[in-house]
Amino acid sequence: MTPVRVLIVDDHPVVRAGLRMLLAARPEVEVVAEAGDGPAALSAAAQQRPDVVLCDLRLGDGMDGVAITRAVLSFTPPAPAVLILTTYDHDTDIVRAVEAGASGYLLKDVATDELVAAIVAAASGQTVLSPSMTERMIATLRTRKAGLSARELEVMRLVAEGLSNRQVAKRLFVSEATVKTHLNHAYTKLGVDSRTAAIAAARSAGLLDRT
Repeated sequence: MTPVRVLIVDDHPVVRAGLRMLLAARPEVEVVAEAGDGPAALSAAAQQRPDVVLCDLRLGDGMDGVAITRAVLSFTPPAPAVLILTTYDHDTDIVRAVEAGASGYLLKDVATDELVAAIVAAASGQTVLSPSMTERMIATLRTRKAGLSARELEVMRLVAEGLSNRQVAKRLFVSEATVKTHLNHAYTKLGVDSRTAAIAAARSAGLLDRT
């Protein structure tokens, strides 16, 4: 079996060294290069043409793992597969990565055997997501499609900041009853029945992020 050629992308040299050491002991994979930022990653990917790019999500200033994923997948076919390996266990990050075309999303506490299996699976064209991550991604996408109005989103954002209904009403120059109506509509659309659950659902789906 020909080893899967891997490019490691992480902005921490110690992490790169650790991953290289772990993977070097496995005959299924071969680390062909490593990089600490976006430009270096794209240059190494273009020169080495790895089968899989094992990429951190956050890389300091500049390109992040999602941007690198999009860029790598735009290479002339066959483009490398991209596996995100990160410490960030956030629903919105999982969705962003998968929407960009990543073949999988793994946390850095993953066991070595699971990591190697994921790399081999990604190289063969498979998607690598745990059942729990798949469920969370689907839930996040559904919530994003809930269709909250601009006013409902504004109310939710103020509520998430800790404002009471009365304070939100004063901020928006509307009645307290109007605020309650907006919240009830948001609850229905998000499929929840409480203030806390609504905030959690909206936040996990990225609806409270201001662009």
